[in-house]
Amino acid sequence: MSRFLRSTRLLPLLVLLAVPAAAHVLNTDLSKLSRTEIFGTYLQLGFTHIIPLGFDHILFIISLYILEPRLKPVLMQATAFTVAHSITLGLAMYGLISPPSAIIEPIIALSILFVAIENIITDKLNPWRLVIVFGFGLVHGMGFASALTGLGLPQKDYFGSLISFNVGVELGQVSVILLCWALVGRWAAGKSWYKQRVVIPVSVVIGLVAAYWTIERVFFA
Repeated sequence: MSRFLRSTRLLPLLVLLAVPAAAHVLNTDLSKLSRTEIFGTYLQLGFTHIIPLGFDHILFIISLYILEPRLKPVLMQATAFTVAHSITLGLAMYGLISPPSAIIEPIIALSILFVAIENIITDKLNPWRLVIVFGFGLVHGMGFASALTGLGLPQKDYFGSLISFNVGVELGQVSVILLCWALVGRWAAGKSWYKQRVVIPVSVVIGLVAAYWTIERVFFA
């Protein structure tokens, strides 16, 4: 029992992730910045969209990681996710698609719930999860677009700032993965008790948070 309690010592932190995040604020006159400074600005915006503002995306990445707590499998999933969200983010920012946030945000919450439930009911990482993650990445990219649309992109380097935002998002995701590896994967991977004492309790908490978000975004947004 004591081992179970120790394995869940991070769960209160996950519960805090249900608290709504603050919005991005850009207090810089982009017209006065060089292309290098614009790149750095949007790189930082992409990173902070994950850490600390992207609570839902953080939970999604944690959900991807904990089922198979080794770096290579989760980095492959993160790459598929990044390619997918880059596609829809780019299409949305160039005005080729116009995803309604009232639909996208609940689907993002449902994607987190789906992965959390899958973690509970399956014992191993299935190859088809890459396809699922890619599909969810397309949806998450539309969510990124709603945040970036509010900030706008500078006309002097529209494409470059879009790329730098994506790079910042990827750096944020990799940071979450490395933190999970340092806290859990490095010492718990391969242990006989890992599924019962880490995967299930963490996935249950993430699933409950995602279910709450789904209800909130459908009925109270």
